[in-house]
Amino acid sequence: MNQTKKTIVLIHGLWMTPGSWDLFREFYQRQGYQVFAPAWPRLLSEVEAIRRDPSALAGLGITEVADHYEQFARTLDEPPILMGHSFGGLIVQILLDRGLGAAGVAIDSATPKGIWKLPFSAIKSVSPVLSNPWNYQHPVSLTFKQFKYAFANTMPESEARSAYQRNAIPGPGRPIFQVALANFNPWAATKVNYRNHQRSPLLLIAGANDHLVPSVQNKINYKKYARSNAITDYKEFPNRSHLIVAQEGWQEVAEYALSWAQNTLTGTSTRLRAAS
Repeated sequence: MNQTKKTIVLIHGLWMTPGSWDLFREFYQRQGYQVFAPAWPRLLSEVEAIRRDPSALAGLGITEVADHYEQFARTLDEPPILMGHSFGGLIVQILLDRGLGAAGVAIDSATPKGIWKLPFSAIKSVSPVLSNPWNYQHPVSLTFKQFKYAFANTMPESEARSAYQRNAIPGPGRPIFQVALANFNPWAATKVNYRNHQRSPLLLIAGANDHLVPSVQNKINYKKYARSNAITDYKEFPNRSHLIVAQEGWQEVAEYALSWAQNTLTGTSTRLRAAS
């Protein structure tokens, strides 16, 4: 490959804004990278405005989000390094499968179709959405208590509350239902071709104490790619919650992700398969 990429696209997750990437974005910019962190489609207002009226997000689904980022990626001068957190990680996997990106990093990624393991903490984390079928077409807010459990269970109370106040917004319910029901839908929006030999390299990063997407799901996600000749690697960080990109220790994650991408693209890396 022997390519050095200087463009990074950061894709945020559900219930979050692009501001959840601020630490990563500023860190990479200081190193001379061109960094973009576009918002999800329809996410056009500031945090407080979205909280007051999230109706624009009603019915927003995974395919619309993926199409939005595909269109953005195609406007860039070079194939970017794609990094996604949570549902953004799932979008990265979908975009790589579509042939986009020079490399992809999926951090605490929501699960594509084909992963059946569903730990209790994951069920509890998304229960505010799945408990009411009406939420399929409506945005859903998390209380601070729900956010703390799902996103910030290893973070101090004050740090978790600060993250909640800065970036937590109502999220469309539809993506949660799309993931939850994917294995029963042959046309699932979350489907990726695990045997795609042509896609760009992919790194899956997990937080060992993640409640929303437990690391066991990321490990299964990684193993699903075993029959692909494309590079797929896995890294797990101890004592990290779902909000791994913003909690203490975030720089270690940011450095690892970028080093992996550049070393893989330049062909200088020692393979990190099954690293933990």
